[in-house]
Amino acid sequence: MQGIKNIIFDLGGVILNINYHATSEAFTKLGVHNFNELYSQFHGSDLFNNLETGHVSVEEFLATMHKYVPEGVTDEQIVAAWNAMLLDFPLQRLQLLQQLRQHYNLYLLSNTNAIHLQAFNKILETSRGIPSLATFFDKAYYSHLMGQRKPNKEAYQMVIDENGLVPEETLFIDDTLPNIEGAKQVGLQTLYLQPPKTILEVFKPKA
Repeated sequence: MQGIKNIIFDLGGVILNINYHATSEAFTKLGVHNFNELYSQFHGSDLFNNLETGHVSVEEFLATMHKYVPEGVTDEQIVAAWNAMLLDFPLQRLQLLQQLRQHYNLYLLSNTNAIHLQAFNKILETSRGIPSLATFFDKAYYSHLMGQRKPNKEAYQMVIDENGLVPEETLFIDDTLPNIEGAKQVGLQTLYLQPPKTILEVFKPKA
């Protein structure tokens, strides 16, 4: 951490526990038996990219999803299944963010969408009494509000430029390798967080 003044965190898998299989199971229970195949298609599709960059509205996303779910499934059921992957915010990770903020400028850079943003802030409020993740950061960046997503260079550059960050003094932490590679392209220092390692082990105080 020598020379580091700023830290940019990813969200899912780094601060928020997620389980993609839970969403797969939830859609299977709704009667979508090929969800894993669909999810793979969505990941490479304009629908998914446009949802995560705010170019597709929640209403348009749900209308498309209705084509893949049985008749009679409601918007609310689709949203609940879509959010099933969002689990919890371990208290120690949130406490760590509070401690780190006393020594570094902290930023959040997350590929997400309007449905998930509302859901994980609700999880945070229900479980910890904190209304928004923004509490823990100097600024939080969400792809659907930025119009850019990782690993596109523009996403990282926006955080750097808006906050006057020096890339060499800025550490980017993510659990997805392509996002790490994208960050390197703009000169950021990087840390690839591979499960089961967590940020608690990365920042463990030296004895």
